Amino acid sequence: MTEPKRIRTRELRKQLESWIRGRLWAQVIAALILGAMVGALIGPDTGFVSAQTADLAGRWLALPGGLFLNIIQMVLMPLVAASIVLGLAAGASDPDKLRRLGGKLALFISGTTVFAAVLGAILALWFKPGQAVMSGQMPLPRLRPDPASLSEPTDPLTDVAANAPDLIARIVPSNPLAAAADSEMLAIVVFSIFVGLAFVASKNQSRLAPLKQLFEAMLEVSMTVVKWAMHLTPFAVFGLTAQLVARMGLSAITTLAAYVGLVLAGLALLLALYVVLVMVLGRMGPVAFLKAIFPVQLLAFSTSSSAAVMPMSMETARNRLGTPGDTASFIIPLAATMNMAGTALYQAIAVIFVAQVAGVALTPPEIALIVLSLVAASIGAPGAPGVSIAILSGMLVNFGIPAEGLVFVIGVDRLLDMSRTVVNVTGDLAACRILSRNPTESQ
Repeated sequence: MTEPKRIRTRELRKQLESWIRGRLWAQVIAALILGAMVGALIGPDTGFVSAQTADLAGRWLALPGGLFLNIIQMVLMPLVAASIVLGLAAGASDPDKLRRLGGKLALFISGTTVFAAVLGAILALWFKPGQAVMSGQMPLPRLRPDPASLSEPTDPLTDVAANAPDLIARIVPSNPLAAAADSEMLAIVVFSIFVGLAFVASKNQSRLAPLKQLFEAMLEVSMTVVKWAMHLTPFAVFGLTAQLVARMGLSAITTLAAYVGLVLAGLALLLALYVVLVMVLGRMGPVAFLKAIFPVQLLAFSTSSSAAVMPMSMETARNRLGTPGDTASFIIPLAATMNMAGTALYQAIAVIFVAQVAGVALTPPEIALIVLSLVAASIGAPGAPGVSIAILSGMLVNFGIPAEGLVFVIGVDRLLDMSRTVVNVTGDLAACRILSRNPTESQ
């Protein structure tokens, strides 16, 4: 290579490094690609290393990801509490606006979550992905219900009606500190709403100034810790992706192609719904909206956690979507905890898929009850990786479906968890754009 070519190559490399260094999303994409390559290299597809060695290497590679998620979780409770309280307290000067915003957010979350769960059930019943397993198109055995486990069948509707009062009562935490210690996000959200509403209802705002300053300081400290954690993001993405591919192998992802494809198609439809809602109600073009939220989607895909990307979501809502700061501080923490439409869609497909694999015929009333139960379970589910499996396990047992069928779901859950988290955070940011826009404004 001649000297001029070497000089040009060095200059291009420096320019590329400078360009990537200033763009977190570019670093994440590069880390995602490199992680997939490393994971494939040490995974079961190549056979270069033993399964035990690959598992050990994957654990060490995922260490930055574990540190990143733990740092975010460490400050998540004070961050959520301070954001909600300050968001509500900012509405003390305009209680009517606060009521309108809260009502619209509740309508948005409930409407999109019900739509998502119904869409998931319709797709699963229409395309019947579980029949691929039953007909032998996949090298997996057909599961059947265990008669012993169903010797005393119960009515799911009766169980739900009997347990509903206790479940509703537990939404309000009797001990907020214990709820925080147990990472019960919904309880902290409810507690923070009560504190914020108390700010709004107080007649003497001056006496509350010290407490408000305390929450402001709490938010500032939490955001500073989050900024430190963001430096780990590319390394976290690289390690988590490498571990995922090393454990599953590239071929394992395609083993349940019908199920995975159906979930991804349903999530794509839900994502398209959010884009249309933003275009019609938020008066923002699809390309502009997707470009603005792309870095958040990328981080959500990498971490599989709505909570982990909450600080970036708030920043994006304020700086790229034109959402006022107090509105973003109110919507994002609530939406990150309660707006889980992507999760509801995924779980509806997963429950019906496992039932089809197990040969359990669900009646229309049972399917309707499953949809309603999933809507209730999804709203308030912690925005952390792996939570959906715990919800699914309880749902299967309630409807007499063998929980052993989860083996099919768990194998590809991480990939689908990453995808549905992208849709969930897209819904959070769509809510920010839609609820902060004046209908008379134009983009």
